[in-house]
Amino acid sequence: MDTKNIKIENIEINSSRFHIWAGPCAIENEKQFLKTAEFVKKQGASVVRAGFFKLRTSFDTFQGLGEKALSFVQKIKKQLQILTVSEITDPRQIKYLDSVTDIFQVGTRNMYNYELLKELGIYSKPVLLKRAFCAKIKEWMKATDYILKNGNDKIILCERGIRTFETSTRNTLDLNAVAFLKKESPFPVFVDPSHGTGLAQLVSPMSQAAVCAGADGLLIEVHPNPIEALSDKEQALNFSDFKELILKLQPLLKLYNKSL
Repeated sequence: MDTKNIKIENIEINSSRFHIWAGPCAIENEKQFLKTAEFVKKQGASVVRAGFFKLRTSFDTFQGLGEKALSFVQKIKKQLQILTVSEITDPRQIKYLDSVTDIFQVGTRNMYNYELLKELGIYSKPVLLKRAFCAKIKEWMKATDYILKNGNDKIILCERGIRTFETSTRNTLDLNAVAFLKKESPFPVFVDPSHGTGLAQLVSPMSQAAVCAGADGLLIEVHPNPIEALSDKEQALNFSDFKELILKLQPLLKLYNKSL
């Protein structure tokens, strides 16, 4: 099935381009975000991850800076001329995020948050819809209807791993879903190998496999010093590893007639 082209400001998601969206899972401070955004853009990332609100299993863990980060992210966006993708966890956050993010990300826990999906359908801003960790592909596709039927067809699907009996990795990255969706769905398909595996050393091989499976892009966690990250330190790439990943992807992209 032909994949729908989606234009976001000065970039376009189409069959000839491959996109890397990279950055910290959660913004920790201005210095960290500026340094990371500057670096990933230089390496070819077309969109920078900018997480203001972060859902966590444990109440006592870092939940993101929230509204405190809005002003300096706005400043850095203008300074670096970057696009951002930000997770939204509640319809009430739209009024804060609408002016500072270019793509709304719906995380795994909120794929079933139909009131949020319906609200995002009212806006024309693209939505990156992650698969719930126990969702069947059919359920994932049904979730898109809540966005579509309110008028927004700028939907990008993101495979981020599902929960199986396997415990050696954080999740089981289902690349079967990517190949299936490229045949059966009109939406672009991204892969998040960071959450999909939970292990930094597996991000590169799974990213390469995602290209071969037909993915349109990758969502990668990058941190200046992962060991000091306030969340998901085990799966974040440092700058050196991210740069190496981009180099490894280049010959594969050429093989499939794609470019960053």
